[in-house]
Amino acid sequence: MTVDDGHDGAQYLAGSPVRVAMLRAIREEPRRPAGLTDAVDATRTTVQRILSGFRERDWVVKRGAAYHVTPTGKRVHDAYEALLDEVEVADRYGRFAADLERVGADFPPAAIDAGELTVAADRNPLAAVDRLTELLREGRGSEIRAVSPVVIQQFNDAAAEALDGGAEIELIIDRDVVEESIAEFGPATDRALHDDGATVYVSPESLEYGIFRYDDLACVTAYDRRNNPRCVLESTDQAVVEWVDERFESFVAEAQCLSAVVENA
Repeated sequence: MTVDDGHDGAQYLAGSPVRVAMLRAIREEPRRPAGLTDAVDATRTTVQRILSGFRERDWVVKRGAAYHVTPTGKRVHDAYEALLDEVEVADRYGRFAADLERVGADFPPAAIDAGELTVAADRNPLAAVDRLTELLREGRGSEIRAVSPVVIQQFNDAAAEALDGGAEIELIIDRDVVEESIAEFGPATDRALHDDGATVYVSPESLEYGIFRYDDLACVTAYDRRNNPRCVLESTDQAVVEWVDERFESFVAEAQCLSAVVENA
C-alpha cells in the first residue's frame, strides 16, 4: 500500500459520519444490510454503496447474509477511534499545551490529559486564579512548593492563610515579581523574609509558567502572553509529579534566597 492509498482510505472513512457509524456497528457484531439501515439511520441504497466501498478496501466481507469486519477493518476502525480520542484531547487541552510549548516548558506529551484542567474563559476569566487560590488554602498543614511568575493580593492572602494553618512554603519568583512585591505588597514581603515557615527564592531568569506541589498533588499553570494564568492542570499522575519535582529542583539550583536579593538591591 502506498502513502497515497493510505490517505485515500483515511479520507474515505472520515468523509462521512455514516461510514464511521457503519464500520463501528459491524465492528461490534456482524450485521445484515437491513439491520444497518436501522442502526445508522441511512437508506438501503446508502448502506449498500458504503458496504461496497468497505469490501473494495477489504474492511468487511460478506458471510452468509451478514457482513463481518476483517482483521484489517478492525485495525482501521480502532485506529480511527483512537484518532478521534486524540483530537478530543487536543480540543480540550490545546490551549494549555500551546502556552507551555510557547515558553519551552518541555512538558511530557503523554501527561497532557493526565488530570483535571481548569480553564479561564470569557464567562469566567478568573477561573484559573480562583482555583490556584483554593489550592493554596487547601494546603494548610502541608509542605508546599511553588513557582509563580506573578504576584497578586489573592495569592498573598491565601499563602498567609496556609502559613497560619501550619503550612511550610517554598516559593520561587523572579526579579520582576520581587520588585512588584516590595513596591505594592510590603507586608507580604516582610512576612516572606521573616516567617520561619516561608522560604522564598528568586530566579535570575524570567518565569513563564507556574508549578505547585503538596502531598501527592502536582499542578502546572500555563500563562498567556500577557502573563495571565489561563489553565491549571492538577494531577496525581506519576509523570506529572516527577516533572514538577524536577522542574522545581532545577529552578532552585539557579536561584538566590530572597533575603540576599533584597540586601543587594
